[in-house]
Amino acid sequence: MTKVALALVHHPVLDRGGEIVTTAITNLDLHDMARSARTFGVLELHIVHPVAAQRLLAERIRDHWIHGSGKKRIPDRADALDVLRIVPSLEDVYASLAPGVGRAGIELWTTAASAKRGPVTNYPDARARLTQTDKPVLITFGTGWGLAGELVASADVRLAPIHAEENTGYNHLSVRAACAIVLDRLFG
Repeated sequence: MTKVALALVHHPVLDRGGEIVTTAITNLDLHDMARSARTFGVLELHIVHPVAAQRLLAERIRDHWIHGSGKKRIPDRADALDVLRIVPSLEDVYASLAPGVGRAGIELWTTAASAKRGPVTNYPDARARLTQTDKPVLITFGTGWGLAGELVASADVRLAPIHAEENTGYNHLSVRAACAIVLDRLFG
């Protein structure tokens, strides 16, 4: 099986008006996405944020659970948060997954809340592709109102949106819930 890593992207992402912005890191996203990653065997969850103070916050949260009193109280949380890699940019993620090659050496997958931004790949086809590629796969999750258009356009695979079997007309999952569902559909 191909190496799969995740990235929680805080920049470049969209605001409700479609402008590119930088969003804030939230404690719950780090915890819940790390726990989902660990459950499904994903060994790296990259937290991408260009602001040093926000990266420091994420590092403090991670260190509390891996080395601090959090590890003593809830050791399983240390196992989960050990998957976090905190970086300033997606280029840093690409370089860590494919040293010396960068973006050309990986498959970039994006997630989507809507199919309006271009063709998508269904989950059975995505699972099959995971067994066929020899490149590391990076699955990106956007915060705010989703990943910036340029990032989506540069993806090798765009995963189909998550919808309920019966369309409720409402589709605004938290990024941590979407992550768990995507991982279950790919590896469950």
